[in-house]
Amino acid sequence: MRRSFKCGASAGHARRPAARWLACAAVAALAAGLAACSSASPAKSTQSPAGTSSSKTGTAAAAAVPRPAHTVIVMMENRGYGQVIGSSQAPYINGLARQGALFTNSHAISHPSEPNYLALFSGSTHGVESDTCPVTFSSPNLATGLVAAGDTFTGYAEGLPSPDPTICIDGEYARKHVPWMDFTNVPTSLSQPFTSFPTNFSSLPTVSWVVPNLCDDMHDCSVATGDTWLRTHLDSYVTWAKTHDSLLIVTFDEDEGTSVNQIPTIFVGQQVRPGRYAEKITHYSVLATIEAAYGLPRDGAAASAAPISDVWRS
Repeated sequence: MRRSFKCGASAGHARRPAARWLACAAVAALAAGLAACSSASPAKSTQSPAGTSSSKTGTAAAAAVPRPAHTVIVMMENRGYGQVIGSSQAPYINGLARQGALFTNSHAISHPSEPNYLALFSGSTHGVESDTCPVTFSSPNLATGLVAAGDTFTGYAEGLPSPDPTICIDGEYARKHVPWMDFTNVPTSLSQPFTSFPTNFSSLPTVSWVVPNLCDDMHDCSVATGDTWLRTHLDSYVTWAKTHDSLLIVTFDEDEGTSVNQIPTIFVGQQVRPGRYAEKITHYSVLATIEAAYGLPRDGAAASAAPISDVWRS
């Protein structure tokens, strides 16, 4: 309750001691100061828009991203968030979501597939608006950044017939889903068939990118098919990663073609704090997080995307 003070003369009290007047004057000054504070304009928020960061915020977020010993990225195909999360056809993926960080507001960049692979690999769609093949670029990207920093990268593509980048399609292999093949500054030796994916996980490169074939990634086959493939081929890595300071990222290139383009994205690993996370993220956010983890220059639009910093135990 706010009290009012009367410091002027009143009936029957025309004369007051000097001390009384000094006390009243001090109270009046305090009241005036409080009134001035309450009428001042509120401070402007320094929070950046979703998916971006100011330089100070971006630096702090990057510093908050731990460096996994190994990171494996798996990109699945053409399924929206609601087609996978909560679906009885995807028990393994939903199990991963419970074990790790599930992003409930994750979005792809574009349609169709190819621009999204380029975005996650290099921070740009490079103006690509189709699944055309071949396309060729020479800009900085995740692989060149890692190699320049003294780290390692390998892309593993299921069904890769050879490291020849001129091959656009061979059976269930499709180069449009293998972005490192589109960059002349990525040595062909960094592109391997998935059969070369190590069983001794300590020998994995710093960052690996795994691309299932057109059936196993859910593009041509069912959600259940892709879910089974992930369990069969990556579950042993997940178990190992949770005790060896390593990380699995499972995401999707795009949804089934909607304007919302909401996709499942899951992080699982020893340093990941399980839970559901509602901040809006995109492929650029994921690339920014990986590049921040390994102290790399941020490529393209990843330079203005905030690294994901709230899912880590440390």
